[in-house]
Amino acid sequence: MIDALFGSKTRVKLLHLFLNNPGKSFYVREITRKIEEQINSVRRELSNMLEVGIITSDSADNKLYYQVNQRYDYYVPLRAIFGDSVPLQREVEVKPNEAVSEKYRPLLDEITGLRLALLSGVLVKGSITSVDILLVGNIAHTKVKSVMTEIEKGEGREINYSVVPYDEFYYRLSIRDRFITEIVNGKHIVVIDKDQIINKD
Repeated sequence: MIDALFGSKTRVKLLHLFLNNPGKSFYVREITRKIEEQINSVRRELSNMLEVGIITSDSADNKLYYQVNQRYDYYVPLRAIFGDSVPLQREVEVKPNEAVSEKYRPLLDEITGLRLALLSGVLVKGSITSVDILLVGNIAHTKVKSVMTEIEKGEGREINYSVVPYDEFYYRLSIRDRFITEIVNGKHIVVIDKDQIINKD
């Protein structure tokens, strides 16, 4: 039944392989062994999946490696279908921005020294930046890592985050640094802004 829905048995097997191994890459012959399908069929489906954007490719040691694109728009629902042991997600993508903000505020509030926290990237519909969370302040990286791990569990995918010291952020904002302005001027959600840097009255 699911083969008919998704086009072919090979495609379904590939989706199972990639969506159960986020962050892991495979080369073609390795894939054919793992899913036990003909190489021509595998190559054809990999090409289709690359075109759609659900997987990415990279070359290393004269081999072309493929892995799932965790920033693909429908990554979370597809993983819910094809993942073998994926916890139920909280459906962040269908909630309004305020709900996303409130969902992660308690976790971000645990970070001592955090002055500003912005959500963007895959966490905000319409955002095109590669950074999902920007944290500003003089904060402990070990605490940040544990909080990000919790957020990744909630999202069911890897999260790209950046930590910028407060003085450096303020300076880079004042000179219109490209990295900072791309986030601030693009679609984003302000979760914490203790000094009203972004939300000035």
